[in-house]
Amino acid sequence: MSLPSTSTNLSSNPIQLIYAGGTFGSYGRPLAPLDADIFLPALQTLLTNYSQTNYLPEFSWLDNTLIKDSSQLTSNDFMHFYRLLLDAYATGGRQFILITGTDTLSYLGAFLAEAFAGTDMCLIVTGSMRPLLDSDMLQTYTVDANSDAWNNLSESLRLAAAGESGVKISFGGESWPAQTVQKIHSHDFMAFTGHTRAGYPNNSYIKQLPDTRRQHWLDDQMTVGDGIQARAKRASVHALYCLPNAPDILGKQLEALLNEPPCGIILLGFGAGNVPYSESLATALKRAYEQGHMVVCASQCPFGGVSDSYAAGSWQYDYHVIAGGRLTIPAIYARLLWLLLRYDTPARRRQRWTYTVNQSGTTLNKNR
Repeated sequence: MSLPSTSTNLSSNPIQLIYAGGTFGSYGRPLAPLDADIFLPALQTLLTNYSQTNYLPEFSWLDNTLIKDSSQLTSNDFMHFYRLLLDAYATGGRQFILITGTDTLSYLGAFLAEAFAGTDMCLIVTGSMRPLLDSDMLQTYTVDANSDAWNNLSESLRLAAAGESGVKISFGGESWPAQTVQKIHSHDFMAFTGHTRAGYPNNSYIKQLPDTRRQHWLDDQMTVGDGIQARAKRASVHALYCLPNAPDILGKQLEALLNEPPCGIILLGFGAGNVPYSESLATALKRAYEQGHMVVCASQCPFGGVSDSYAAGSWQYDYHVIAGGRLTIPAIYARLLWLLLRYDTPARRRQRWTYTVNQSGTTLNKNR
């Protein structure tokens, strides 16, 4: 659906909002997401009324046909938002806000950060832990004073108006580069955390991209677009979680994935990336590499990342496992997915991973 803009042209109205569902737009008893053709006019009215007495950056709505609970999002849905933003960027848009659900917010934000690396796009991803509208007021759409939604949207508008290039997640009065963010609480308003010590892709964004360089970037995306679309139909990223089980179990779990097309596999180790050794797991890791799969080791700990300091973890890198460094699990998922979509061979994907690690200043995988 289309909503009236608060201005008449893109140059004076750079911020484009995308509504994708989630708790932010839920309403009623029991709570359920409102259809866009109901929710967006109500939100537009609230924002218009607010702007009459308070400063509000000018904005417009970017039409979006994909609105669902974020726990239901798939890699194909991530591609939908990539294409939506790519089309808007190609036609002159630069500053965007994406409102989505919190379950996969950090995954989607990190994926879009990878996809638009090297541009001057400003994208703020946000959501809320409580709905914007007060369900005790069923006869009229009123902002819930106890919700975090309005503050999150207001802060996102402020950040988008500033126009700093990059993909950021804004939540609970803070904002961070998308690749550093993870959800750490299931219902508290301070549900997310991140940090600002971010390398690639955050450090690849450019303050102001010359027109010729922007066009070269867009031409490159268009050239590989059909290949990305085709690979999106079969791209997948899996996770294997280390538990205090018999070591052979991990080997069997990995073997079960090896008959699939080359995919991404996140190996969630203990502590700094320690993984129990077994001959079956070592054999499976060797086969995974030979068949074009990318296995990345991450830590189950929310902070600190992995290292090769312990023999209990370093052995896996002899079998071409890639060290996830300090990347969060959502960021590793996002990078693996983008590499699977963007590049057509396992060798090019690994080469690109090494490049991104060099750019981010984290410890390189050993791949001995």
